[in-house]
Amino acid sequence: MHFTSEKRLDDGVVERAFALGDIPGILWTPAEASAPVPLILLGHPGGLDKMYPRLAARARQSAAQGFAAATIELPGSGDRPRSPVTEQARADLRRALAAGEPVDDDIVDRLVLPLVETAVPEWRAALDALLSLPGIGGPVGYSGGVISIGTRLAGVEPRITAAVLFAGSFVPRVMYEEARHVTVPLHVLLQWDDKGNDRQAALDLFDAFGSEEKTLHANMGGHTGVPQYAGDAAADFFDRHLNPGVVS
Repeated sequence: MHFTSEKRLDDGVVERAFALGDIPGILWTPAEASAPVPLILLGHPGGLDKMYPRLAARARQSAAQGFAAATIELPGSGDRPRSPVTEQARADLRRALAAGEPVDDDIVDRLVLPLVETAVPEWRAALDALLSLPGIGGPVGYSGGVISIGTRLAGVEPRITAAVLFAGSFVPRVMYEEARHVTVPLHVLLQWDDKGNDRQAALDLFDAFGSEEKTLHANMGGHTGVPQYAGDAAADFFDRHLNPGVVS
């Protein structure tokens, strides 16, 4: 990992762009911290430039709670090389939606599983690098992003101790079995009227998670209509599970 730029935001948060090999990313750290701080990994659906305003807002909220936050670009997004398999799956998805046809399991698998297979090892490599930095000491949370990536990552990465997952993306059937191996505390956000989301699939995945502590926070509205109080509830969840100074 090497840093490519650094700036201090108006609230004192330090924002540093970095590269992990050919993978771009951003790290935000609180203005002042007397001891190593917990870390939240910020997932997203791809396209750091497009997602930056929302990611930065989430990171600054995390910094206000005393957490560092970091994100990396997804495979095949931004300036990263495209995958022919994924690009064909996207074309097939657009064709099915335009024709009003159901999106079958084959399209979902080709669209999502290669992304999960590549992204999860990249997130784990980024976590290795981030936790080696002075001032970042864990515990670690994961927030948002493609829910299948979050499910796989929370199931295989022991350093992640809590996760906030955003329903609203296609879910391959194999992920329901993987969800049974997720045991960390979970807070799942679901937009009830999200036309691009299979609501029943999201509910079935939530049911499959093996966590003893799991909360489903469902809100009326579409994909981008998450109310502020829902974000505040997710922040409170991390405050309880990642902040050593807060008693759960």
